[in-house]
Amino acid sequence: MPSYRISTIANLLGVSDDTIRRWLDENLIKAVNGSGPKRVDGASVARFLQERPAGTQLGDDPNESIRNHFQGLVVALKKGQVMSQVDLQCGPYRVVSLVSTEAVEELNLEIGSVATAQVKATNVSVQLPEGDKL
Repeated sequence: MPSYRISTIANLLGVSDDTIRRWLDENLIKAVNGSGPKRVDGASVARFLQERPAGTQLGDDPNESIRNHFQGLVVALKKGQVMSQVDLQCGPYRVVSLVSTEAVEELNLEIGSVATAQVKATNVSVQLPEGDKL
């Protein structure tokens, strides 16, 4: 199961580190046991986001401009025989993309994975972050 630093999850969702810590304290999301800095279970964050009402604002600035790359957390994945739907929570934005099932499998995408949606015109592609940026 993917796990991430508190600051990484906070950046992905557009909230503060303290918000993530509060969600951990309230058992809304789960921490991963281990040595070193506390890490957050990505799948538990995805479940938490799925349980929130559609359109719920997570970030502080609903007027933030949209750029063409959105790094986010995979919160839903519906795999079909040929095509799959990938839902990303990118800060306060929910980005949904239809991509080939082959691409989903090649990227090893799963609930709780971090991926980047790249938007060009009306098309959205999903890619993994470069290097060890997590």
